[in-house]
Amino acid sequence: MNRNSQKVRQISFEGDALRMSMDWTVDDLDRVQVLVESVHGDSHPSSYHLAELVGEIEKGVFQAGGKPAVYTTTDICDGIAQAHRGMHYSLPSRDMIANMVEIHAAATPFDAMVLSSAGDKAVPAHLMAIARLDIPAIHVPGGAMGAGPCMRSNEELWHMSVEVAENAMSKDEFLAFQRACCPTCGACQYMGTAATMQVMAEALGLALPWSALIPATNAEIRRAARTAGRQVMNLAEADIRPSRILTREAFENAIAVHSAIGGSLNAVMHLIAIAREAGIRLDAAAFDDIHRRVPVLVDTKTAGKYPTELFWYAGGLPQLMLDIRDCLHLDVLTVTGGTLRDNLAAFEKDEMRNFAEMFLANYKLNRRDVIYPLSKPLKPEGALALLRGNLAPAGATIKKFAVADEMQVHEGPAKVFDSEREAVDALLAKSIEPGDVVVIRYQGPKAVGMPEMFFISELIASDPVLSRTTSLVTDGRFSGATRGPCVGYLAPEAMDGGPIAAVRTGDVVRIDIPNRSIDIVRIEGAAAEPAVIAKAIEERLKLWEAPDFGHVGVLRQYTSRAAQALEGGSCSTPRPAATAEAKRA
Repeated sequence: MNRNSQKVRQISFEGDALRMSMDWTVDDLDRVQVLVESVHGDSHPSSYHLAELVGEIEKGVFQAGGKPAVYTTTDICDGIAQAHRGMHYSLPSRDMIANMVEIHAAATPFDAMVLSSAGDKAVPAHLMAIARLDIPAIHVPGGAMGAGPCMRSNEELWHMSVEVAENAMSKDEFLAFQRACCPTCGACQYMGTAATMQVMAEALGLALPWSALIPATNAEIRRAARTAGRQVMNLAEADIRPSRILTREAFENAIAVHSAIGGSLNAVMHLIAIAREAGIRLDAAAFDDIHRRVPVLVDTKTAGKYPTELFWYAGGLPQLMLDIRDCLHLDVLTVTGGTLRDNLAAFEKDEMRNFAEMFLANYKLNRRDVIYPLSKPLKPEGALALLRGNLAPAGATIKKFAVADEMQVHEGPAKVFDSEREAVDALLAKSIEPGDVVVIRYQGPKAVGMPEMFFISELIASDPVLSRTTSLVTDGRFSGATRGPCVGYLAPEAMDGGPIAAVRTGDVVRIDIPNRSIDIVRIEGAAAEPAVIAKAIEERLKLWEAPDFGHVGVLRQYTSRAAQALEGGSCSTPRPAATAEAKRA
C-alpha cells in the first residue's frame, strides 16, 4: 500500500492538529484516508440526492477501517441551462469539476477516493479526475430517474411549448405534464449523456458491476454505495490504481458498449478526454470502426421505447456485456480487483438478477423486450457514424440509428446561422423549409464553450415534415436525447478556421451516412467540380476573420485553451503516453 497521507504527516505537523479540531480521533490519523467527493447540491435532480449515497460510502469506508472525508463541488444541469447563455458554461464545468477534485485530492493528500455523480458533465469530470490522479478510486453512479407518465419524459416539453404557443395544447395540460414528467431524482429517463456516462463508468471498469442506472429510489443504490466504500479500501491495500484499469482494451470495451446501448454522441468527446488524462490516444475513428461491428441491442428512449430504469431491471450492463462478450476484452482488470470475465461469471450466478427482472412484469415486459439478443438486434450496426468531407476534414459525428431511412442520404440548400437562437427564430417564423440543411456555426469549444443544440434539434425532430426532410449541421454538440438527422462536432470548428466558417446560405450540402461523407457539393446552388469547390472554400477563408465574443472569466479561460471537440474538448494538458505506460507496468 502506498500511503501518501502518512508520508505527508512526517513533514507537515500542523495538518494533524487541524484535523483534530473536527471529527478526527488520534486513531483516525493512522487510518487509510479516503476522499469521498460528490456533486451533491440543490442544482438538479441528478445531484440533489447524492448526500444519501455519500453517507453510505462513508459507512463502507468506516466499516473497512478507513477514515473518509467528505468534499463537494456541485455541477449544473444541461436541461436547466437550455435556451439561454447558461449553456455556454456546461462543458467548461466538466473541466472545472475535474480540476477541483484534483485540488482536493492532492492538497491534503488522500490515499484513495470514491466519487459519486449522475449528471451529464459530472460523471465524465469524475472519470477524468480518476484517470488524472491515479490513486485507488471507485465511481458510484447516482442512478436513474423514475419513469414519467406513460413512460414519457421531459425532452417532450420543447415541442409541447410550441404547441401551446400555437394553441394546439392548453397551458394547463402543459403545466400538468411539466409537473409530472420528472417524478424522482436521478439522471433523466432516456439514454442521454448522463445515463450513457454512468454506463461508461462501469464499462471502463471504474464502477462496480451492475451499479450504473440503478433506479434512484431503489434501496439497492444505497447498498451499492456502501459496497464501494468498503471496496476502495481493498483497492488501497492492493495498490490497484486506475492506470492498471484504464488500458486501451478497457476503452475499446466501453466503445463496444456505447454502440450496443445507442449511447449519446457526447460520450465520444468525453471518452477521448478521459483517455487523454490516462495517456491513451483515442480518436473518433475507433468509435466508427467498433460501431460498424457491434449492433444496437438496448431499446431505451429517446430513439427507443423504454426509460432507462427498465434497462437496470433487465440486468443492466452485466447482462448486455454477457450478450456481447465475444466483442469484448474479458481479461481487463476492474475495481472489483478481478477481471471482467470474473465479474460476468459472478453475475450469471447472482439470483438477484432474476428478482430484478420481475419488476419488468409490472410493465408486462421481460428482459428481451429491453435488451435484444445478439441474434436479433434492434439495429444491425451501432449508434454512431464518423463523417468526413470538405465541410469537416477532421470529422463529424451523427447518431445514425436515430435517423430515418429516407434521411440516411440528404442533399439540400444550406441555411446558415451563427447562433442557435437565430435558427430557432427562423424555424418558428416558418423560414426553414423542407429539404434545407440548417447550419449553425461558432458553437465549438473554442468559440462559446460548445453549447448543446437540443432546442433546435428537438423542434426539427418533432415536426412530422421537417424530421424527414431537413438536416442540422453544427460544430456544436447535441444532447443525448437528440433524434433525427443531426450532424455535430464538426472539426475543425468555425472559430478555428474550419470550412464551416466559409459555408454560405445557398450552398448545397450533401450528407451521406452510408458512405460516411459530408460535403459542400454546389457553390451558391451552382454545380462545380470538387477542385473548384475546394478553391472557393479556400478563397472564402482568406477573407474570414474570427469573431471576438468578448468572453471574460471562466469562459475566457476555457475557450482560450480548449481542444477540438473530437480531441476531447478539454483544456487540460494530457498525460504523456510514456508516463502512462510506465504506471501500468
